Amino acid sequence: MHAHYQNSVLKALRDQQVRFAPRERKVEQIERAERLLHEIDPKRTYTYEYMCYRITDYRPEVAPPQKISGEEARHDLRLFVEDVSDSADIRAEDAPEQVHTVEGLSKMFNVSSKTISRWRNQGLVSRRFIFDGRKRVGFLQSSVQRFVSKNPDRIKRGERFSQISEMERQEIVSRSRRLAKTGATASEVARRVAKQMERSVETIRYTLKQFDQEHPEAAVFPSQQAPLSDEVKRRIYQLHRADWTVDALSRKFGRTISSIYRIINEVRAALIMELPLDSIYNEEFDKKGAEKLILGTFPEAPPVKRKPRIPAGLPQYLASLYDVPLLTAEQEQYLFRKLNYLKHIAALLRDELNSENPKSSLMQRIEDLYEEGTKVKNEIVKANLRLVVSIAKRHIAATDDFFALVSDGNMSLFRAVEKFDYARGNKFSTYASWAIMKNFARSIPAEFKQRDRFRTSNDEVFSGKPDIRSDQYQLESAQHMRKQQIGSMLCHLDEREQKIIINRFGLDHSRQPQTLKQLGLEMGVTKERVRQIEARAMSKLRVAAAEERVEILD
Repeated sequence: MHAHYQNSVLKALRDQQVRFAPRERKVEQIERAERLLHEIDPKRTYTYEYMCYRITDYRPEVAPPQKISGEEARHDLRLFVEDVSDSADIRAEDAPEQVHTVEGLSKMFNVSSKTISRWRNQGLVSRRFIFDGRKRVGFLQSSVQRFVSKNPDRIKRGERFSQISEMERQEIVSRSRRLAKTGATASEVARRVAKQMERSVETIRYTLKQFDQEHPEAAVFPSQQAPLSDEVKRRIYQLHRADWTVDALSRKFGRTISSIYRIINEVRAALIMELPLDSIYNEEFDKKGAEKLILGTFPEAPPVKRKPRIPAGLPQYLASLYDVPLLTAEQEQYLFRKLNYLKHIAALLRDELNSENPKSSLMQRIEDLYEEGTKVKNEIVKANLRLVVSIAKRHIAATDDFFALVSDGNMSLFRAVEKFDYARGNKFSTYASWAIMKNFARSIPAEFKQRDRFRTSNDEVFSGKPDIRSDQYQLESAQHMRKQQIGSMLCHLDEREQKIIINRFGLDHSRQPQTLKQLGLEMGVTKERVRQIEARAMSKLRVAAAEERVEILD
């Protein structure tokens, strides 16, 4: 049964006749409906009462006030005839006149079965008959004659364009191949060749598709036959994110626009499935009104009485961390609760995501939640970066690289944010300090053990260290020179190699260092590919360091 009726009252009439009308009445109503179909004027409107009377020979006691346009009536009456004949179970040999199948009409008019389908949509009335025990679409001889008499030009055009000679087929392939070599897409080729040879675009497209399937070694568009690799699919996604239009991607990769959309959604869904959405669950997430409470206004901090004391000897860019105010207990609770709630909701939505047919709206919602959660996480980290500096100063030895120690501590801080359970009532700084010092204990175990054994206070630790404050200007100058040298060396790398080195080693202080996997996801390549590019870039940097006369310490 057809579901796409344009008018609901005619569909309801169909349902009524299919369920309750006896077989003889159904046969009669089919004939009446077909006669009415050919009398309908597309430019007029009709009442349901009139339509019902012409089909069933009775007038409804209560008729819907709805008007039916001529176009709707013609469309729905054709479906009505086919549906009611389907329910009447009429055998083809019992019909009062000859019944033609789709294949029979195709041979009669020398057209394709697709042309017959188009004719049905354009007014050729079809019914359903039982042929050798199986129901199939059929056409009465009178229905065919009526359509032919009303559409002579359409019949001639169908006959003229249906059959393609072998010579024409070769010409289509030859023209298409020449255009394809110039970089034209399949759609452009079909459109231009169709115009040149006075054929329909669909005919050209079908001819080329059939040729490519039968001759894969000499296919006009071989790239459309081979599946794309995961690396190419990710490249398409990255270009789309870089504001390439779908039409431009279609031309570049020789794929249809619908295929490009499908690839973009496929890769997008795969990346969403890999997002780190682990959260510390809390029962309040499932309470009524949780979203309004958790995502509400950020608590205001009390006025700062005095500026924090900046430790002596810090470079300017580290000293600037002390300009960021510390979080109050209420603010800390708010941010951690919000972070975990956003990740919790995003994870629930991800469970609903169908990777085979992902919805763009659902993916956008998940990505928005993850991005908002990342901003909250960065806010927490930014407010606690001075903690890393403070702990690093307590554990630095004369032979240690202070900046490497800070970088290592920052990674511990990021991990601590992910693992902290705010509901236990502890201060995050206590938990983070333990995590950072535990990491330092692994990095510099002997030094840590000795220092921890004799430490009594921070002041004593700092006083026990060599006083290097008088050399701070020299240190900052050396650091500035190192930055210039690194910038000069990076110029020897291409854009992709620079991005990997900068993000892998945290040279961009606005972002945390990234793992091979994270960089691979961002750049649309595998983790192994990132490692290979990194190794190649490091080799170039060693050569550049030798040219710049930069000393490398292994």
